[in-house]
Amino acid sequence: MSTTDRPDGRGPGAPETKGASGPDLRVALTGFLSDFRSFRAETLKKIDTQEERLTMLDRKTAPLGRPALAAPDHDDLAAPHVKAFETYLRSGDDDALRGLDYEAKAMSTAVAGDGGYLVDPVTSDTIRSVLDSTASIRAVANVVNVEAGAYDVLVDRGTLETGWADETAAQTETGTPIIERISIPLHELSAMPKASQRLLDDSAFDIDAWLATRIAEKFARAEAAAFISGTGSGRPRGFLDHTIADNETWAWGEIGYVPSGADGDFGSADALIDLVYALGATYRANAAFVMNSKTAGAVRRLKDNDGRFLWADGLAAGEPARLLGYPVLIAEDMPEIATNAPAIAFGDFHAGYTVAERPDIRVLRDPFSAKPNVLFYATKRVGGDVTDFAAIKVLRFSAT
Repeated sequence: MSTTDRPDGRGPGAPETKGASGPDLRVALTGFLSDFRSFRAETLKKIDTQEERLTMLDRKTAPLGRPALAAPDHDDLAAPHVKAFETYLRSGDDDALRGLDYEAKAMSTAVAGDGGYLVDPVTSDTIRSVLDSTASIRAVANVVNVEAGAYDVLVDRGTLETGWADETAAQTETGTPIIERISIPLHELSAMPKASQRLLDDSAFDIDAWLATRIAEKFARAEAAAFISGTGSGRPRGFLDHTIADNETWAWGEIGYVPSGADGDFGSADALIDLVYALGATYRANAAFVMNSKTAGAVRRLKDNDGRFLWADGLAAGEPARLLGYPVLIAEDMPEIATNAPAIAFGDFHAGYTVAERPDIRVLRDPFSAKPNVLFYATKRVGGDVTDFAAIKVLRFSAT
């Protein structure tokens, strides 16, 4: 049949189509909507199931996925050590200390029966805070923690040579730097407080606080003296143990001095001004005066030519007094004013003096040597010495 045999002009092989309102289209649409609803319901069910699985997985893996910086609280980690250490102090029972797994606790609780046990972190922090806050050179010095038996410092004391470059001129070679190697050995500092066993058996007695206070007091007194006048033999070397030389002829390895202008007294208040400007400008920004209380009493009376006191008390609680605008550290181990005594020091002690120490403190319980009392032999290792001789100057009470 030809194309003209049909009203729509299509050939005999073309499929028939129904109108927009035909029954086949309605059936197709109904089927499509039904399939879509089934697909949507199944998809939402799968999504809900997946979200539930993720929630359960998050709960299981949350502790393991915690960032390293979000570690458990320090007090939680320290608690087992604190309890075990207190038991050891009271009764000598060290089983709990030996059983501590320091890797699991993220802290070092290494023990050694012959050398004592490490003080728990809470007690150790208390001792360190007391040492840092005492009237000692430690308060203004450079303090470093080391694990070795000594701390080495390399100091370049040469002058940095520079020059202007010209492409047509010959270049001048720079000088060889002068490197000084200063080794600060660590020495064993010990304290041995004692308490009666009856007192230790009293549960109301705070053994940790008592021990921390006694150890800190003894350590602080010994350190403060050594950092100023220690000989370096079996103890830190103090900055006043080095040769005290006239600042006009000062050389590396010496502490330069400025004379006060009178034997055993101030010639005038100008001596303090001379002391300040004897120190290099690079050090003065961070400099401080160091003297004992008796010397401070004499300095407080000094006035300038206009009748104004050179000394100014701190304006706020805890703020140090100031002399000529610089803070004053009262260190009782400084010499008193006397003929030729270097009774006042001035310098940048953070640059000039270094305290090196091991962070651990050990305690050995001894119930036998002082019956009926119990001795607690506490030890730590610490050293100190001058690391920049240009950073510290002293006022010597002499005419010249």
